[in-house]
Amino acid sequence: MLIALPIAFNALFALLAARFEYPDILRQPTDEVFAKFREGGVRLLLLWWLFALTAIALVPLVILVSSQLVGAGWILLFTTSVVGILAALVQFLGLVRWPFLVPYLARVGLEGEPEERAAARVVFQSVNRYLGVAVGEHLGYLFTGLWTVLVGVASIQVSLVATWLAIVGIVVGVALTVCSLEFVGPAEEKGWKVAAQLTPITYVVWSVWLIAVGVALLLK
Repeated sequence: MLIALPIAFNALFALLAARFEYPDILRQPTDEVFAKFREGGVRLLLLWWLFALTAIALVPLVILVSSQLVGAGWILLFTTSVVGILAALVQFLGLVRWPFLVPYLARVGLEGEPEERAAARVVFQSVNRYLGVAVGEHLGYLFTGLWTVLVGVASIQVSLVATWLAIVGIVVGVALTVCSLEFVGPAEEKGWKVAAQLTPITYVVWSVWLIAVGVALLLK
């Protein structure tokens, strides 16, 4: 799972970028987002559904990783498990709007009466801010970063992987936590540019780190 999940996540993300121009499409006018979404049809809906499932698939991964960290102390182990499961749940809640809520908003936004279209635009942007930015991204990055740091610390205590690999995890986890601050406080309107530039790089490094840990465990 440490190897397969990040590969699946990045493959689906790449397909969404190719078919839907995600995430750049979110910077376009709402009507253009609706039109592009409708254009994607059932295939795009299935891609979003599968992408959301990769987030919830983090739950069994967290449990399996925790099972390898027995001996690190029950408080650390419990905290690691809870934070990891929360990371999976908030990311799933942020993504699951796309295959279920957005199709309806796109229909109304393109085919409804003028007042319905206006309402659909407001709801879409509001949901993006709440489920997308606040729940999926802010809490998702925050809990994922904290989980990664905790796994790195616990790995050092039980010698799960090489110390240098655990330290890389801690550094990547801290970077993800910083990424969670992109739209916090004074950056609420336009976002913090440093975090925006750091996020895609950090997620690629995080994915590679998961794969490296998986390979290390297979070879152990």
